Amino acid sequence: MDIAELQTAVDAWIKTHGVRYFSELTNMTILVEEVGELARVIARKYGEQSYKEGEVDNLAEELSDVLWVLVCLANQTGVDLNEAINNNFAKKTARDANRHKKNPKLFKD
Repeated sequence: MDIAELQTAVDAWIKTHGVRYFSELTNMTILVEEVGELARVIARKYGEQSYKEGEVDNLAEELSDVLWVLVCLANQTGVDLNEAINNNFAKKTARDANRHKKNPKLFKD
């Protein structure tokens, strides 16, 4: 599934099962909540925190929850994510073509 198909599929699901999109403000708040849940998993899996009893490694689920809400926000605000990511690649390539290659911090062991 490409990004345009993802946006279409999320929109169809919302209109079929979700009744309507939550407001942009509500979705922004949900996004922050989902990013926090993702951060908790990262802290436990890759950081120094340990899992609490009953917690599971659900990294893929949390990443997809973040993606879902981002797609909802894009859909309801009229953002074409294919176009946006292509523009983002062009911006980063023009700005950072050699920047990271010249960063000695990236070559430390």
